[in-house]
Amino acid sequence: MTELRPIGLDTWPRREHFEHYRQRVQCSYEVTVDVDVTAFVAAVRTSAAKTYASQIWAIATVVNRHAEFRMQLLDDGSPGVWDVVHPMFTVFHPDTETFSALVVPYDEDFGRFHAAAVDTMDRYRDDVRMFPQDDRPRNVFDVSTFPRTSFTGFALHVRDGYDHLLPIVTLGRYRAEGDRTVMPMALQINHAAADGFHTSRLIQELEDLFADRSWLV
Repeated sequence: MTELRPIGLDTWPRREHFEHYRQRVQCSYEVTVDVDVTAFVAAVRTSAAKTYASQIWAIATVVNRHAEFRMQLLDDGSPGVWDVVHPMFTVFHPDTETFSALVVPYDEDFGRFHAAAVDTMDRYRDDVRMFPQDDRPRNVFDVSTFPRTSFTGFALHVRDGYDHLLPIVTLGRYRAEGDRTVMPMALQINHAAADGFHTSRLIQELEDLFADRSWLV
C-alpha cells in the first residue's frame, strides 16, 4: 500500500531550509531548459512506442528516484514523502478545443506502463470532462504540453500554491539545434522541497535516460 510517510525532522538535513521556505520566504521557482532528445526521437521512430506515453514514463521514472520530488504536506503542515507518485497528464480534444487530465499508475517496467497509458488515452479519447476518472489518487504530479509551440520560457502562476510541493512539468514542441533535436521543458519547483542542485540533477538524469535507447527496444 502506498503511504505518505512523515519525515523525521530531528535528523533531516533539509529541516532548516524547509522551514525557511515554508515560514519566512514562501516561494517556488521555474526553470525552462532544452532537453536533448536526439537519441530518443530516433529510437521511437524505429519502435512501436508512442512518443507521449514514452516521455511521461521517462519523466515519472526520474521523479520517483528522488524523495524531494515525492513530497506532500501532512494534515498538520509537516512534510511527508510518498512511496511513489503517479503522473497526471493532459490530453487534447480537438473537437471541443479542451483537455482532460488523466492518471496512470507509475510502473518501473516501461512496457507495462506504456500499455496502460495508451489504453487509458484510448478509453477516454471522447470523454471531454476535465477529470473523467473518478478514482484519482492524491499522490500525483502534473505533466502537460504546450502544443505546437517550441518555447524558450514558460511561467505558471498558481494562486495560493505554496502548499503544493510536487513538481509541475510542461513540455513543448521539438526543434532542431544543429545536429541535435531538443525538447523544451519547464519545471515549477517548490523551494521548500528542492533547491537548484536537486532540479539540475533531475534534468541531467532525464537527459541521460532519453539518451539510453535500450528501454525503448
